[in-house]
Amino acid sequence: MAALLRLPGGASEASEIVEALLVAAGTRDTTAPKLAARWRQIADDIGDALDQLPAPPGPQHD
Repeated sequence: MAALLRLPGGASEASEIVEALLVAAGTRDTTAPKLAARWRQIADDIGDALDQLPAPPGPQHD
């Protein structure tokens, strides 16, 4: 299943979400390992999607 994620801050906000998921997963490793694994998978999936985005254009020179 695919999802469209629109963030005003673009890819940098998505990167923050990935980081937050990984931190949250780390706090749940012992109390909810299945949930932690799921959060890590979501973070990996978002990271993979970010890696597939085209690189932003470089600085324009006149």
